[in-house]
Amino acid sequence: MQRLNKKKLIPLALGIFAPLSLTTPRVYASSFGAEIFCTMRDGGNDHESSWEAAYTYIKRQKGGLFKVSPKNAAAQITETVIREREKFGYCVEYLDKLHPNRKLIRELEKEEKRKEKELEEANEKISEEFTDEILDRYSY
Repeated sequence: MQRLNKKKLIPLALGIFAPLSLTTPRVYASSFGAEIFCTMRDGGNDHESSWEAAYTYIKRQKGGLFKVSPKNAAAQITETVIREREKFGYCVEYLDKLHPNRKLIRELEKEEKRKEKELEEANEKISEEFTDEILDRYSY
């Protein structure tokens, strides 16, 4: 009986893990995504349109259960450009726009949180000024 269960588990395990180990579509998608990005940038297109085209292609080709994040797609393009330096040597200068200044982004996020906190404190202060007596519409 145990042998029969083990025989059933082996094909099941292979059926689950075999598709996960095949990474050729992802590699191909990121390689062609890098080609799209670099060709468009080299052709004179701006960063945003080139990035959107490459990211859309990578997302569409990836498929599967999980979606590709913009950060992951940028990393894939960067890896491809570095790995295939002979092919994409002209594209190295465009990689800086794929990875924006993280310090600046963190500072902007902190500033936004600080403004939200100030706004909440101001709203609380205003709401404390109004008591139930003032807002009682039936008091004559």
